[in-house]
Amino acid sequence: MTTSRPAMTDGSARAPRNRAMALLTGPFDVFGRHRNLVRELTRRDVLGRYRGASFGMLWSLIGPLMILAIYSIAFGQIFKSRWQQVSGDNAEFGIVLFLGIIVHGFFAECFSRAPRLMIDNANYVKRVIFPLHVLPWSVVFSALFHMAMNLIVFVVLSALVYGRFSPLIFLVPVVVAPLVLLTVSITWVVASLGVYVRDIQQATPVIVTAMFFLSSAIVPVDTLPPKYQAIFHLNPLTFFIDQVRNVALWGRAPDWWGLAQYTLAGLIALYLSYAWFRATSKGFADVL
Repeated sequence: MTTSRPAMTDGSARAPRNRAMALLTGPFDVFGRHRNLVRELTRRDVLGRYRGASFGMLWSLIGPLMILAIYSIAFGQIFKSRWQQVSGDNAEFGIVLFLGIIVHGFFAECFSRAPRLMIDNANYVKRVIFPLHVLPWSVVFSALFHMAMNLIVFVVLSALVYGRFSPLIFLVPVVVAPLVLLTVSITWVVASLGVYVRDIQQATPVIVTAMFFLSSAIVPVDTLPPKYQAIFHLNPLTFFIDQVRNVALWGRAPDWWGLAQYTLAGLIALYLSYAWFRATSKGFADVL
C-alpha cells in the first residue's frame, strides 16, 4: 500500500520564493516601495540641521563657500602652495584640498552618525512595523545633498576665481556611486554594532581622522616613497578622491576598470551587510 505525499500548498511554495526576492530587492527598496518614507526622513534630516538658523538652508552653501575661501587664501595666496603631480599638473592647493574634503566629508558624516543611529531613533526601533534598514539610507542621502552643495560651490568659485573646472564634472555621480554602496554597507554594520557595543562611538572619530590623513586628501600619493604608497592605497577614499579630482578638476576620464571593481565590491558588501542588519535588528528593541 502506497501513501501519497501531501501536496504543497501555494502559500508554502511561495514563501521561500518571497524570502529570496526580499533579500534580493531589499537593499534597494528605498527606490521603490519605501521611497516616500526615505524622502521624508531625508528632508527632515536636512532641514533639522539648519532649524533655528537665521539663514536656514543657505548655510548649506555659505559653509562650504567659507571653507573653500579660507583654504584658497591660506594655501593659495599666503603660502603659495601648489599641488605637485608627477605628471606635471599643478593647481592651487586650496581648491585641490577642498575636493578631497568633499569626498571624505561625505563618508565621515555617515560613518560618524552610524553608531548612534538606532539609539537616536529608538522610537522607530520599538514600533512593531517599521523598515529600520531605510534609516542608514536617509543619512547617506542627507550627506549626498551636502556633497552636492559643496560641488556647486566648487564649480562657481573655481569658474570665478581660478577659471578652472572640468566639463567632465557631470561624471562625479558615476564616480561616487560605488562609494555610496560601500558607505551604506558600512553604515548598516556600524549602526547595528552601535546598539550592542556602545564603545564603538568612541572609536569612530579616530577612524575618521585616520582615513583623512592616510588618504590622498592632503598629499599626492604618487609623490610618496613606494613603501608608504601601499598604505594610502589601502584606504578606498584615496581612489575616489583621485577620481573626483580627475573628472572635476583635471579633465581626465575616470578609471573605468577601477570603478567596475569597486562597484562589484560595493554590491557584494551591500548584500552581506543587509543580511547582517536584518539578522541583528531582531534584538534591537530588547537592548534599547
